[in-house]
Amino acid sequence: MKKRCYIAGAGEFDERVLPGADDFVIAADGGYAALEMREIAPDLIVGDFDSLASDLTKDVLKKSNVIRTPAEKDDTDMMLAVSEALSQGYKDFIINGGLGGRLDHTLANIQTLVYLKKQGARGTLVGRNEFITVIKNEELKLIPDKKRNSTLSIFSAGCKAEGITLKGLKYPLTNATLKNDNPVGISNETTGKPASVSVSDGIIIIIYDGGYVKVHLVD
Repeated sequence: MKKRCYIAGAGEFDERVLPGADDFVIAADGGYAALEMREIAPDLIVGDFDSLASDLTKDVLKKSNVIRTPAEKDDTDMMLAVSEALSQGYKDFIINGGLGGRLDHTLANIQTLVYLKKQGARGTLVGRNEFITVIKNEELKLIPDKKRNSTLSIFSAGCKAEGITLKGLKYPLTNATLKNDNPVGISNETTGKPASVSVSDGIIIIIYDGGYVKVHLVD
């Protein structure tokens, strides 16, 4: 089994975040076009292909590594791709093309990140110079690119998240509570130093830009 699951979606694609040799690559519906354009062969293709051009759909249906779903279904193509990878044991996910385009799909993808976290996995949505991840009762460390100004915003994924501490940012916090009806966590800024975000009780959504060059959970 490969180390990480890389899923290509149909949204905005970041050219700097491409799959590596150790990635299990899934094309979620229209994400197949993004991979085809870059001559990347997916290990699995999932979707109803309603957002894929007809010539590419014909190409996909000739392949053996395809899970075709009905157009009328409860789950999004992205959620189906994530569920399939979870069933195979993957716990670390990169979702490129998961942002931009339709707002409802972006919100659905953020909810998918929350679902992953509740399953004991971790996912990162990637768009054009923008990243979103989710943490639950843990700490995330970010190493900034000192050549760029960077922003970071946090939001509670539930009614509230408690014990939030921000370090290394322009506006620090210590043991604060964040609620989902007041966006006070928006538009923090880097200081050119490593930063960290932690929460002791709850789930928070973290949105940051491409000025961070390294992101990892603290062991």
